[in-house]
Amino acid sequence: MTAAQPTAEPTRRAPIAPPSFRDGRIEAALRTLELAVRGRLDGLLQGNHLGLVPGPGSEPGEARNYQPGDDVRRMDWAVTARTTVPHVRETVADRELETWVVLDLSPSLDFGTAACEKRDLAIAALAAVTHLTRGGGNRIGVLVSTGEQTVRIPARGGLGHARAMLRRVARTERAPEGTRGDLAAAIEQLRRPPRRRGLAVVISDFLGEPDWERALRALSNRHDLLAVEVLDPRELELPDVGTVVLADPETGRQREVVTSPLLCREFAAAAAEHRERVAAALRRCGAAHLTLRTDSDWIADIVRFVLARKRAWSGGGR
Repeated sequence: MTAAQPTAEPTRRAPIAPPSFRDGRIEAALRTLELAVRGRLDGLLQGNHLGLVPGPGSEPGEARNYQPGDDVRRMDWAVTARTTVPHVRETVADRELETWVVLDLSPSLDFGTAACEKRDLAIAALAAVTHLTRGGGNRIGVLVSTGEQTVRIPARGGLGHARAMLRRVARTERAPEGTRGDLAAAIEQLRRPPRRRGLAVVISDFLGEPDWERALRALSNRHDLLAVEVLDPRELELPDVGTVVLADPETGRQREVVTSPLLCREFAAAAAEHRERVAAALRRCGAAHLTLRTDSDWIADIVRFVLARKRAWSGGGR
């Protein structure tokens, strides 16, 4: 459920918001978004095309002595047995990366009480993923699901394709209120037909029951996974402002409630429990988990996430 926008202001620091695509100035918004992404992310991941989900790649390389902190799943038992010294097998990243993004633009994303709507933030996340995986013969495609329609844009490379893809996504018609999204079906469409090993990214608010877990886990058998969770503060905490109207944009149901300290605590506890269920399901699927909020600096959050992942894989977190 989502809440009507209250008069109370968020307590978090002022966020740097992505541009809005609601005013019909899509071209200007896309230019602003591209400048923001390139200006703050350029050079961050040069030479590492798996920077969003850094890892060992898929092609076997040379063996080397085991060092504390190495992933034990990369142990080379044949060399270890032959030399009686623990060894791990290095791997070489694939020459080209194919990235596919499932972008959830169902009506629950048409909501925002802070600096932007979740829909704008989801499109901005797609732009960041596109920028961080572009170049070197890499390709990216997207499957956009609104609940009413599914738009599939084939994976291709190049700056021209990236710009055209973002333009088409930004122009995707909003589904009418009362349309229910189906994230599990969108993920399943991405899984079939089978594609070459690559990176699969799911951008969604992950509201509702995690019935997408089975499809996502099946996708992880072939691809590295990144889940980008898009949140608004009013989905996590209900302000004590008196009478508010709670609305479910995917069913159209509304309920008027009078907030109280007890109700606010129960709302926050239920929201936290749901977020933990989502996080646990993503962990079981083996997905890296990035959370973006409409009341936070989304590019800074992406930078922190990527650098933390790189440090973890390089052993810097020891």
